[in-house]
Amino acid sequence: MRTRPSMPAGASRRGAWSTGEARGEVPVEAHGAALTAVRRESTTRGEYRDDPHAAYPGRVTATAPRSTSGTAPDRAAQAPGRGVVDAPRNPWWLVLSGPAAVVVAILSVVAAGAFSGAFQPLAGFADPGAVARWGLPISTTLTELAIALTIGSLVLAACVLPAGPPLRKALGVAGAASAVWAVLTVVQTILRYSVLSSMPVTSVGFGEQLAAFVTQISLGRSLLGVIVVAALTSACAFAVRTATGALWTALLALSALAFQANTGHTAGAASHELAISSMFLHLGGAALWIGGLGVLAIVRLRGGLDRTAFAYSVSRYSSIAGWSFVAVAVSGVANAWIRLGGVAGLSTDYGVLILTKIGLIVVLGAIGFAHRELVVRRLQGVGGPIRGPRTTATSPGTTTAVGEPGVAGGSAVGQKNGKGGPQAAAEKAATWLFWRLVAVELLVMGAVSGVAVALGSTAPPVPDEPIALPTPAEIVTGHPLPPEPDLGRWFSEWRWDLLPAFACVAALVVYLRWVRRLAQRGDRWPLGRTVSWCAGIVVLFWVTNGGPAVYGHVLFSAHMVQHMVLAMVVPIFLVLAAPVTLLLRAVPVRKDGSRGPREWVLALVTSKWGQFFANPIVAAVNFAGSMIVFYYTPAFELAMTTYVGHLVMLLHFTLAGYLFANALVGIDPGPHRPGWPQRLLLLLVTMAFHAFFGVSLTTGTQLLVPEWFGLMGHDWGITAIADQQRGGGVAWGIGELPTLSLAIVVAVMWARSDEKDAKRRDRRVDQVGDVEMDEYNKMLAKMAEQDKD
Repeated sequence: MRTRPSMPAGASRRGAWSTGEARGEVPVEAHGAALTAVRRESTTRGEYRDDPHAAYPGRVTATAPRSTSGTAPDRAAQAPGRGVVDAPRNPWWLVLSGPAAVVVAILSVVAAGAFSGAFQPLAGFADPGAVARWGLPISTTLTELAIALTIGSLVLAACVLPAGPPLRKALGVAGAASAVWAVLTVVQTILRYSVLSSMPVTSVGFGEQLAAFVTQISLGRSLLGVIVVAALTSACAFAVRTATGALWTALLALSALAFQANTGHTAGAASHELAISSMFLHLGGAALWIGGLGVLAIVRLRGGLDRTAFAYSVSRYSSIAGWSFVAVAVSGVANAWIRLGGVAGLSTDYGVLILTKIGLIVVLGAIGFAHRELVVRRLQGVGGPIRGPRTTATSPGTTTAVGEPGVAGGSAVGQKNGKGGPQAAAEKAATWLFWRLVAVELLVMGAVSGVAVALGSTAPPVPDEPIALPTPAEIVTGHPLPPEPDLGRWFSEWRWDLLPAFACVAALVVYLRWVRRLAQRGDRWPLGRTVSWCAGIVVLFWVTNGGPAVYGHVLFSAHMVQHMVLAMVVPIFLVLAAPVTLLLRAVPVRKDGSRGPREWVLALVTSKWGQFFANPIVAAVNFAGSMIVFYYTPAFELAMTTYVGHLVMLLHFTLAGYLFANALVGIDPGPHRPGWPQRLLLLLVTMAFHAFFGVSLTTGTQLLVPEWFGLMGHDWGITAIADQQRGGGVAWGIGELPTLSLAIVVAVMWARSDEKDAKRRDRRVDQVGDVEMDEYNKMLAKMAEQDKD
C-alpha cells in the first residue's frame, strides 16, 4: 500500500504536494497531434498506456526550461543557498589536488622525455635550444589540460549540471580555461616552429619565418586555426548563460580537435584516416573524462552544488566517464596498432611508454569502477536511487519516476532525518570517499597526460615516412589498390573508420539498454522494432567500414552503392525501430533545469528548424535535390579528398534518408504527416526524380572528379567513364528497390490504419449506436415524406 510522503516543515499543502507529482508521477502534457500519435501507437498495441515517459512534453527552450515549481526538495536543489544546502569544508589536500595534478603532468612529461631521449638535440641538425626542446612538451601538456577543462566544463554545463549557479560557474571555468588554451597554443606554435626549423626563438628573422609558417604551411595553419577557435570559445563561454549556448560553444571547441588531431603523428605508413579518427576520438574522450571530473570538483568546491545536485551530477558524470574510458581505450589500441608494427615494437622506448600509459589508464578505470560501485551505490542507498534514472510501476496505467531530484525518495535533502543521524553520516562518508578518489584520480590523470605528450614526441617503430614507390592509387587515395571486387570481397574487405564504427556500437548498446530498462519495469517493447534497429545499425557498420567503404573510394559505382544503402536502406530500418518513442518511454524527465538525452532530443524535434527539415515536402526536396547539389558541385570532390568531407557526406546521406522515411512511415513524434494517398504520391514523385538522376549519369560522357576516379591505375575492371555509367544504373535500378519497399510499407500501414479506424468505429457503434447512420436514415425518411407531399 502506498503512503503519502511526509511534508517538509513549512511546505504548503497547495501546489505540487497536492498533485500526483508528490508521488513522483510526471504529469502528461498534451502536444497536439504528436502526443495523440504516441498515445494511439501505444494503446492500439495493448502496450504501456498513459506512460508519462511516452508523453510529448511540449516545447523546450533555452530560456524556459521545462521544470515546474516542484517539491520543496526541488526548490532547494534548484536554488543553492535556499532550503537545506550544505556548506562543506574543503580539505587542504582536495584544494591542492588540481594544482598537484598539473605538477605531476609536467614531471611525467619531463621524466618520460628523459627516458626516451625525445627532447634531446637531433644529430645532424642545429640545436634550437633547451628552452624550445623542453618548453614545447611542457606547453603541449598544459595546453591539453586546458582543452580538457574547456570541453569538460561545456559538456557538463550542457548535459549534467542543473540550471542556475552551477551552470554559470561551469561556463566561467570554460571561459577562463579556453583563454589559457589560446595563449598556450600561441606559445606552443612558436616553440614548435623553433624545433622544426632548428632556429632559436631569438634568431634574426625568426618572426618573419614564423609568419610564413602559420600562413603557408598546413601544420602552421592548423595551429593558427586552433588559436582562433580557442579565442572564440572563450568569448562565447563568457557570453552565454544557458545549456543551449553551452552546447553550441562545446561544438565550437570540439571543432578545434579536428585541427589538433592533424598536428601529431599521421601514420604515413598506415591508414591516414584511421590515424586521424583515432586521434580525434582519443582527444575527445580524454577531454571529457579529465575535464569533466575537474570542473565537477571546481564547481563543488566553489559552493555551486548542494548535496542533492552534487549526487545527481556525480551519477550523470559517471555515465559520461564510462563512455569516455571506452573511447580512450579503443582509440589508444588503434593508435598503438598503427604505430607499433607488431609485438616486437613493445621493446622499444615507444613501446615502453605505451605500456606505461596502458597501466595508468587501467588504474583510472579501476578508480572509475570504484566511483560507481562504492560512491554512487552508497549515495543511492542513502538518498534514494540515483544510479541511472529509471521508473517503477506502481499500478496498471500509473508509473512513478524515481532517481531524479524532486521525486519522492530521490534525495536525502529535505527528507526526514536528512540533517543528522545514520543517514547523514553515511552520506558524509560516501562524499568523503568520493573526494579522496577524485584527488587520486586527478593525480593519475596528470601523469597520463604527461606520458601521452612524451609519447607523441617519441619516434614510433613504424616511421611516419612516405611510401618509397607509391602506386597511382596510393598517390591519389593514400591506400593500396584493393583486389578486383567480387561478391565475396564485398563482405571480406574491410577498412576501419573508427568514428562511424564507435557511433554504431554506441547506438546499438544504448538502444538495447533502454529496451532492457523497459523490460525490468514490466513494460513490453515490440521485438520487431528491436530487430529492425539492430539490422539497420549492422548494415550501417558494414557500409562505412566494409566493402562499400573500400571500393567506394576507388570506383564510382561502388560509391553509388554506398550512397544508396546509406540514404535508402539504413533509414527504413532505423525509422521502423522508433528510437524517439523508446527514449520517451525509457528516460525520465529531469526536473532540476538540466538537460539530458530526452530534453535535447525533444528540443531538437520541437524546434523551428527541426520542424522545418522534418516537413514531408522539405524532406523530399532535401532527399532528392541534394543528390544534384552534391554530385554536380565541388562538394563531391571535397568528400573524396578530405576526411571531414567524407564524414559530412555519410552524416548527410543518412540523415536525409531518415527524415524522408520518417515523414512517410515514421512512428515517432514528428511534424504533421499528410494522408496516406498524399504520402504515396510524394514517394512516386521522388522515385521519378531518382530515376531521372540515374538516367543522367547513365547517359553522361563527362567524368565526375576526373583527377580522382580517372587516375586509379587499376588493371582490372572497366574504364572510369563506363564505371560511372554503371553507377548511374545503380542509382536508377538498385536504388528503386528500397523505394519500392518503402511504398509497400506505406501501403501496408495505410491498410492497417483503415482497419484500426473501422474497429474503433465498430466499438463506438456498440457503445452509443450508429449515430451517423441513424441521422442519414432520418434524412432519407424526411426526403421521402417531402416527395409524397
